[in-house]
Amino acid sequence: MQRNKISIFIYLIVGLAAVGLISQLVTNTRGFFTNIFMMIGMGIVLFGVVYFLFLRKRTNSNDMKKYKQAVRQSKAKYKPNQPVTYSKSKTTKTMPTTSRKKATKRASHLRVIEGNKQKKNDRASF
Repeated sequence: MQRNKISIFIYLIVGLAAVGLISQLVTNTRGFFTNIFMMIGMGIVLFGVVYFLFLRKRTNSNDMKKYKQAVRQSKAKYKPNQPVTYSKSKTTKTMPTTSRKKATKRASHLRVIEGNKQKKNDRASF
């Protein structure tokens, strides 16, 4: 019962506010928009004052500095290789090209198990 009374009260307040806004918009449109823009402007000014006085002067914690440094190092390490573009020079010289290192093949971690290959695998006989 208590919850039902509160919801009726809230609906009543919201309804009265809607009626007031509509009547203000119809009867005094210019004043309505002036008040709305003044409220928005005051909100922006208040937010700016709070931001510049309190939030901007926060010093970064030592952990945050370390985290940002780690992010920079990670980005530098895993930066994708950009393709190198070569331009032809006017005079071509016959110079030996730089030899690329051949990628060494790793030994496979898998191995072949020799089994009885001549025996027929008939699953129905199991």
